[in-house]
Amino acid sequence: MKFWDASAVVPLCVSEHRSDELGELLRGDPELAVWWGTPVEVASALARRAREGVLPSGADDRALARLAVLAEAWVTANATEEVRQLALRLLRVHALRASDALQLAAALVWAEQRPAGLGFVALDDRLGDAARREGFTVLPAGYVDSPRQ
Repeated sequence: MKFWDASAVVPLCVSEHRSDELGELLRGDPELAVWWGTPVEVASALARRAREGVLPSGADDRALARLAVLAEAWVTANATEEVRQLALRLLRVHALRASDALQLAAALVWAEQRPAGLGFVALDDRLGDAARREGFTVLPAGYVDSPRQ
């Protein structure tokens, strides 16, 4: 099981240039762990793409349906006081946005604060770098190629 950031879940829901690679990664290990706020972050990214005309008419509904299917099987790292306290620490030591600090804090709680050898799937460069520095193995290779989702 790997922890998936919202930036990596979006291409599982809509066709993007990294969708095939991430789909293959998911097929190799179909168990996902995600942050409690991931569905909101993914829905936000999908809504933005729809507003910008990047998604054709109706594609956002199909993408949300795919998200719902993924959500049926994933493990959720919930919003807890431990996550909040870790996020506050992460903001002091890494150049992260609040939502990314919460994602990474949730991953650390999921990993029981022992991330060595555990996968963290992200397409966000700052978050991926922070996850790597915290001890996760960041996937996919070459993750540092995507702006904020």
